[in-house]
Amino acid sequence: MTTPLVTTLPQQIFRFAPSPSGHLHLGHAYSALFSWMQARKQGAQFILRIEDIDTTRCRKEFTEAIYKDLSWLGLKWPESPRIQSEHMDEYHKALTKLHSQNLLYPCFCTRKEIQNEVQQSGRAPHGPDEIIYPGTCRNLSLAQREKRITQGDSYALRLDMAQACNLAGELYWQDVRRGKIKATPEIFGDVVLARKDIHTSYHLSVTVDDALQNISCITRGTDLYEATHIHRLLQALLKLPVPIWHHHDLIHDEEGNRLAKRHNALAIRELRDQGQSPEDIKRMVGIIDQG
Repeated sequence: MTTPLVTTLPQQIFRFAPSPSGHLHLGHAYSALFSWMQARKQGAQFILRIEDIDTTRCRKEFTEAIYKDLSWLGLKWPESPRIQSEHMDEYHKALTKLHSQNLLYPCFCTRKEIQNEVQQSGRAPHGPDEIIYPGTCRNLSLAQREKRITQGDSYALRLDMAQACNLAGELYWQDVRRGKIKATPEIFGDVVLARKDIHTSYHLSVTVDDALQNISCITRGTDLYEATHIHRLLQALLKLPVPIWHHHDLIHDEEGNRLAKRHNALAIRELRDQGQSPEDIKRMVGIIDQG
């Protein structure tokens, strides 16, 4: 069975969706400006979303700093940003739908236990992100699952990838730069879609949000290119509309390292305090504003 590649969105909408786990740096500036200018070129709408589901790292002060930095760069958005942590019920509905298709199961394995099992098996298959989960908890009985949940064990909800791919059939997605791409989500194995303490994941929440916000073109860095395989599968399973994707290049420092919060990349607010202008920032990241 082949699922047709369709886009059923009523209007052109682009978005920038940062996580408030630190201050924005030049890489964020490039991604935000890229999406904003793509929207302008097409006469489309640009919106902002705050992806703050990780309550251990995200802080309100970083959210406020995001608003200030983006406004200073000249970006405008016509509505109040969607705050993911305020919409957990919608992610729960998506999980419930996947549950009804018998596609989710609780996994009680720790990261160390997964690594040990893979080592003992004599093979270590890797996906784009990490070692592929060997499916240890997939075959636990319902009674075993309920017992461990009742006794308070920590767990993650994993997607049974084999069943999900079989149900969805052959899938494709459209990338502006690379053309028509065949989705191969099986390269990730049984991905985590929620946890006991965080009732969603990046993969689930971003897929649900992009559909609810009618995003027509998802612009983001090439570091998230592989994740699109998972998102395309979730769209099929949840019967969501299919946008197109535009994965842009990443900004690197003088030593060739990708700018990221963990690399202590220079923050936009620091550049502003040093006297740099929004035009200076645009030149730094190679964005030409043609008005």
